[in-house]
Amino acid sequence: MGISFGSFDGVCSTAALVICPLLGPSGQGIEPTCYSRNVQIGSTLIFQPSTCFVHIVAIIMTAIMIYHIRSKYTAVGRKEIVTFFWMYMLIELLAMFLDSGVIPTANVSYPWFAAAYTGLIAAIYCCLLVNGFVGFQFAEDGTPVSLWLLRLSCLAVFGASFFVAIATFKSFASFSPTKPTALFVIYLIWPILCVAIYTLSQLILVFRTLDDRWPLGDIIFGIAFYAIAQVLLFAFSATICNAIKHYLDGLFFFTLCVLLSVMMVYKYWDSITREDLEFSVGSKAAVWEVKDPLLTASAGDYDEDSTSNYHGGGTAASLVGGLSGNQFYGAKGGYPQGGYGQQPGYGGAPRGYPPTSERY
Repeated sequence: MGISFGSFDGVCSTAALVICPLLGPSGQGIEPTCYSRNVQIGSTLIFQPSTCFVHIVAIIMTAIMIYHIRSKYTAVGRKEIVTFFWMYMLIELLAMFLDSGVIPTANVSYPWFAAAYTGLIAAIYCCLLVNGFVGFQFAEDGTPVSLWLLRLSCLAVFGASFFVAIATFKSFASFSPTKPTALFVIYLIWPILCVAIYTLSQLILVFRTLDDRWPLGDIIFGIAFYAIAQVLLFAFSATICNAIKHYLDGLFFFTLCVLLSVMMVYKYWDSITREDLEFSVGSKAAVWEVKDPLLTASAGDYDEDSTSNYHGGGTAASLVGGLSGNQFYGAKGGYPQGGYGQQPGYGGAPRGYPPTSERY
């Protein structure tokens, strides 16, 4: 069955989405033609076990990425981008409970959790969209203006999406599970639109403001993983499920590819931000490289300090009478005849100490 605008019949018959058990004219939801096998642990039946494993991996990887983002204290857009990853972690946690059946579809709370999941999906794409314009510095990053613009935008999108979802599931305010057009736009069209605008904005940012072109690779990989995720879920999910004999389905590969695309978002942000070492208070020790030649010592810079000024610079200096140790203690050394007064001083003048009778 093909996918038609405003209808989840074709989508849910291929992919086992969270919202599919709440849609359709029968009141029992739309069942996919093929889905992953279930696993029974004790008295609990776990749905989509392989996908739940990917959710757990995604939560761990997101925690690692958040830690690295928070350690870059002076990076541009640090507070804005970390909001995106906090939301992604929350979505993965909620999806794990909904996909696995820990929150049963027959439970009265399931529609509310599914509506919250839908609202978070729409809000995280809004967060990604706003982060795409942080680099242009329309509002200085990290300031209350920038942060509250991001938070209020995500909150507004979450509220609107949550209302549309729960109204569709509960059939009130002119919404119906049989005609989920508004939900179709929020769940499927809005994410693609946000990703397209974010990608275009980052391409403009790279070409106009950056000298380095390597971040383009991160953008390309991120878009590739995201596109592969959509294709595997909505086009080949049933084919994969039948080929692997129900051990895996398209939802597993969709979740995995979305995780990889989110990791590419982090990799791209990390590649275009540089931390200011002057204000960095991270735990890593900074390695400073001396660029000024005046601060680097060469072998001949201090040669005059190792020789005596009293002997034309050719003999090593000594603290004993201005003579070297070899001259003082050597076989040919000793005090010169006539005392110090016979030794030439500076410029051929008599030595000043000890004084001679000629000075009086």
